[in-house]
Amino acid sequence: MKLIKSEVKNKVLQSMMKILDRRRKEIIEANKKDLDAFSKDDQAMYDRLIVDDKKVDGMIQSVKEVREQEDPVGKVIEHRTLDTGLDITNKTAPFGNILIIYESRPDVTIEAAVLAFKANNKIYLKGGKEAINSNKILEECWHEALEENGLSKDWIKLLHLDRTQTQEFLKNPPEQLDLIVPRGGERLIAFVKEHATGAVLVSGRGNNFLYVSKNADFEVAKKVMLNAKIDKISGCNALDKVLVDKNINNYESKLKELQQLFRDNKVSVLVDEEVSKVLTDEEKIPSEDTWYEEFLAMKIVIGAVDGLDAAIEKINKYSGGHSASIITTDKDEALTFMEQVDSAAVYHNASTRFTDGGQMGVGAELAISTDKLHHRGPLGLKQLVTNKYYVLGEGHVRV
Repeated sequence: MKLIKSEVKNKVLQSMMKILDRRRKEIIEANKKDLDAFSKDDQAMYDRLIVDDKKVDGMIQSVKEVREQEDPVGKVIEHRTLDTGLDITNKTAPFGNILIIYESRPDVTIEAAVLAFKANNKIYLKGGKEAINSNKILEECWHEALEENGLSKDWIKLLHLDRTQTQEFLKNPPEQLDLIVPRGGERLIAFVKEHATGAVLVSGRGNNFLYVSKNADFEVAKKVMLNAKIDKISGCNALDKVLVDKNINNYESKLKELQQLFRDNKVSVLVDEEVSKVLTDEEKIPSEDTWYEEFLAMKIVIGAVDGLDAAIEKINKYSGGHSASIITTDKDEALTFMEQVDSAAVYHNASTRFTDGGQMGVGAELAISTDKLHHRGPLGLKQLVTNKYYVLGEGHVRV
């Protein structure tokens, strides 16, 4: 992979910021074609599809933030000189070729590409057909910025492929794919894993849990869970399951408070067998499968657990490994929860909506990884490099 100087990459990004601003009217008009063609039956996906002035401003800001970050390539991780005289340096290096497959959100076409490019990777972008007009014009903007600074358009490519062609591309890519990131629902992730020949890093599935401890400040619990549920239902960091400790004071009245809280905010409630004994007028979960489900809708499950260990066990069994929160005034209990829950991000008295590159100080993100290799959580600029050993000798041979 040819390395581009940092100043050249930054010039491309500076050009891109100006181009996005200059062509914002065209971008919004192209997006309107996608919106007009899309059924609003899937409200979460429709919301992710929208590009307005605020969204274009967000794209420009993402490019600006990445431009201002230090180039992650060529940084020394470790250096040592051995007794033999061999000089060994481990440095960060580009992955090479990255493919991201995503649904609906045109802003990913900006965020994914800016991160991959600044980290000196080539990127293939495979957006959903529902955003085709939006993505085409955003690709045009990238190509204009690249050529304006003397670089090939090949650094950033939008794939115009149907499902069958995408399957073939995954099986027989035109060049080696070093990292493949499916960013979407279960079906998309399963499709990519089935057909890909390169390394796959899973992103996008939420199904996040919040545990209300017997030691919880219940007003804090209500505030946090409402934000986590309704702030943005289409986010993978939205809340889907609430577990209430049966040992909390005034357990039954607190369940009824939660019921009213969600009703007042137009969130439909499903309950488990235990909670149904108190909230008798709410629908029971239809099957165990519901515990595994990510809703992306104004819907939530309220279940009961008997203590911290039971909550941890349930979360580790059913959650997507994305985000989980505990509401408690007991710091030792919170630490146990956070150490033992197997999620990319764990919270004490805070909303799961903070699992986001910008909110966590990472900046623009390629995705939220729920895998453990090579990185977990927001995939920002620093996470889009691998490493390489530079070994300097003077005719050294191994004996």
